[in-house]
Amino acid sequence: MTCRDIELRRAGNDRTVELFEKKGVPFLAFPALEKIPGILHGFSTRLGGVSTGALASMNLSFSRGDDPEHVRENYRRIAETVGFSTEDMVFSYQTHTNHVRVVTEKDRGKGYVTDRDYQDVDGLVTDVPGLVLVTFYADCVPLFFVDPVHHAVGLSHSGWRGTVSDIAGVTVRTMQERYGSDPGEMTAAVGPSICRSCYEVSEDVILLVREQYPRRIWPLLYDAKADGKYQLDLWEACRQNMLRAGIRPERIFVTDVCTCCNPDILYSHRASQGKRGNLAAFLSYEKKS
Repeated sequence: MTCRDIELRRAGNDRTVELFEKKGVPFLAFPALEKIPGILHGFSTRLGGVSTGALASMNLSFSRGDDPEHVRENYRRIAETVGFSTEDMVFSYQTHTNHVRVVTEKDRGKGYVTDRDYQDVDGLVTDVPGLVLVTFYADCVPLFFVDPVHHAVGLSHSGWRGTVSDIAGVTVRTMQERYGSDPGEMTAAVGPSICRSCYEVSEDVILLVREQYPRRIWPLLYDAKADGKYQLDLWEACRQNMLRAGIRPERIFVTDVCTCCNPDILYSHRASQGKRGNLAAFLSYEKKS
């Protein structure tokens, strides 16, 4: 299957995210991030791999009951497509926290080559050239952060818990403290994930949202339904978190690609009722040749 054969259903017309393909393996990327010298990034689809059944075909999780060799072959394919080595990856260990790990050279390969010696990590930051940060998704929000001055990057997983506990802000502050990053010089992106129209939540979630965001922006974040449920906009909530962290609005790029609206192209926990594989986001500053 080539890009010409894939029709993404979009929640808007911004086209901040585009579909790319190499050797039959499609992936999504932000043109705005592609333009930054040295940045390597991508977001996988469920296409182009070797997994079967509900996991078909580019499943990138070792914990969904897949054949480990299928998962490894999928990683080899997406790595070749995006342009990195599997040995350079560093995996998160996601538990819906706002914990961010500073990744150093000693972490190279953890999660893929060797076991992770950490847990409860939903965000990763590094300034080590060539290290590839990897986080995982099936509706939650991938957050990309690039500091082009200090050549540092951050990649964080933000479900509703990570969003209301501001993992975006924690990621930015970690980069400030560790690398001297200036949020005003950073570029950020809110990646493919579940859209407002598809994301129904209960009132207990909205009460937490109200605690964390000023009343004046509540209409931007959710709509109330007649049955006591709400439609929550994680994209806007994450954008607001980035703004509060000091990132300039013109340097924040928000996807219009919903995982739940595209279940034939992207894994969605809600659309599949949990019968699915995992997508992955990748972010790195390439090594200088």
